[in-house]
Amino acid sequence: MASDFGRFGHAGREPEPRWCYGGSMEHDDTHGQARARHYPEEIKTAARGLYLRRYTVAETADALNVPRRTLYHWAATEDWDALLTHETPEQAMARRLAILVERDQKSPQELKEVELLIGSMERLQAMRVRELSRKSGDGGGDEARTEAHGGGERRPQDGAARKRGPKVKNDVSRLTPALFQEKFHTRFYDYQRVWRAAQAQRNRAILKSRQIGATWYFAQEAFENAALTGDNQIFLSATRAQSNVFRTYIMQLVGEAFDITLSGNPLILHTANGPAELHFLSNNSKSAQSYHGHVYIDEFFWITKFRELFKVATGMAAHRKWRRTLFSTPSAVTHEANGLWSGADYQARFPRPKPWPDAAAHRAGTLCPDTWWRQIVTLADAEAGGCDLFDAAQLKLEYSPEEFRQLFSCEFVDDALSVFGLALLESCMADPADWDEVALGDTHPVGNRPVWGGYDPSRTRDDASFAVILPPLKPGDKAKVIERHKWVGKSYLWQAGRIKELNDKYRFAHLGIDTTGPGIGVYEQVRQFCPTATPIVYSVQTKTALVLKALEVMEERRLEWNAAETEIGHAFMTIRQVVTGNGQITYAANRTASTGHADVAWAIMHGLAAEPLARQTGNSGCTVAIGA
Repeated sequence: MASDFGRFGHAGREPEPRWCYGGSMEHDDTHGQARARHYPEEIKTAARGLYLRRYTVAETADALNVPRRTLYHWAATEDWDALLTHETPEQAMARRLAILVERDQKSPQELKEVELLIGSMERLQAMRVRELSRKSGDGGGDEARTEAHGGGERRPQDGAARKRGPKVKNDVSRLTPALFQEKFHTRFYDYQRVWRAAQAQRNRAILKSRQIGATWYFAQEAFENAALTGDNQIFLSATRAQSNVFRTYIMQLVGEAFDITLSGNPLILHTANGPAELHFLSNNSKSAQSYHGHVYIDEFFWITKFRELFKVATGMAAHRKWRRTLFSTPSAVTHEANGLWSGADYQARFPRPKPWPDAAAHRAGTLCPDTWWRQIVTLADAEAGGCDLFDAAQLKLEYSPEEFRQLFSCEFVDDALSVFGLALLESCMADPADWDEVALGDTHPVGNRPVWGGYDPSRTRDDASFAVILPPLKPGDKAKVIERHKWVGKSYLWQAGRIKELNDKYRFAHLGIDTTGPGIGVYEQVRQFCPTATPIVYSVQTKTALVLKALEVMEERRLEWNAAETEIGHAFMTIRQVVTGNGQITYAANRTASTGHADVAWAIMHGLAAEPLARQTGNSGCTVAIGA
């Protein structure tokens, strides 16, 4: 039945092209030769998902705008057939029928196919009833009718053992609610139990402190729901790597709790209620639009073009059975998601604002008039709910009061006062998976290409931040922050040792080190093995030059960093313009005697100092010492 009901290959499929095609090749009729085209991993994942749902080649090609020959190649080289669960002819026809029935506007050919499928299913069921009746000789009893209508397999009589078939991949059909209660639920904190109790709500939005186990919890919630119901689950994040954190958690937790080894991306679970697909996607609307299921969006306040993504996400979960769950630490009040979170988008529809729950209700968790269940969970709330993973006193030493309030007390930044506004910072947020010239797992991730480095120490303690920047090769290219490190509680000798390791890994054409305070010790060590180490002595003029250079490269869209590194955006947003005691304008980030703040932002600016303010077109790779 494969060729009739949506399978890509083998019997009855279209003739293969005569030329040898690759996974990302298309034919150029103008020049008579193949030209390369690279597709994002999400496109291939979407194609695989449609394949497993028995969509035809033509339907998949139209939906994703991918040539048919490329689809054939992906299916063959990656052995998508191995991912398919065995289906009887009736099951295959039922699946295809379900696909067609869901379509609002059916073509004449699709209407004809629906009629043929229904007729074929009726004939097959009638044939099965007659065959069972003939074998049993009872004219077609209850047992025959039950099996003919999919009521389950016949159990062997007289204790005869069943024949064991091949092992089913990702088989979770034996898992029960009692097993999840024993293995998962007993480990939840109180606030996670509140989230579980609110699972019945179709829409949930949670504003949370950092590192309180939200991704860890929702990975378990989604897997449990998929295993017990067969429902699809869709995870959306700013980057593919960030989205795959869900997948990593699921695979680890399921292996530890149930001794089941899961594999595949997407994860296709074999459940008692049919296959359940778990998709892990980045902020790519084109690749996401083909799916349907329960949707989870991680760190939604740090996703660029949120309104566009949210429109796609709600489309994937348009049916009333699907849930939408969003959770994040706060960013700035100007973020596109703030209208949804605050209810402003909903209230704008009415001449007079509707009564709205207060802060106390949000802390407890409450259903709001717009049908969204909302909750705020601060670090203090998490600790009150049993979370003992933090040392709040130490965190208050490591972060300024403002940064602590944002990261751990769920307060938004008013970026109207910031030198670097959120909209400007969002233009720098990127998915490292798209950086073809960077292989972070290699011994030398960028080969022999030169890089820029920046080091910023705390003013009073032994911690610091370090950034590695890959400069552009030609005008118009972007500089990329490919590594960043935060070192806490380590001596300057230890930190110099880590920089030595980075120096062996990269070829630094510039390494800017703040030597105004404790950084002098690191600089004296580093210059022994890195002759391009450049001292940066802070002054009003120096800080102005650093900030103006950073503003320049951001406004010209020439800087990128990993969108999952939300601390970078946090750090830049805290930098303000201030006036010194003698009336000079300078820039600060609320540094005090007890806190070092925005270290990673200053480290990046120290690296960008390799490029002068008065640069000439095409001269973006020269090295300059600021404040030396």
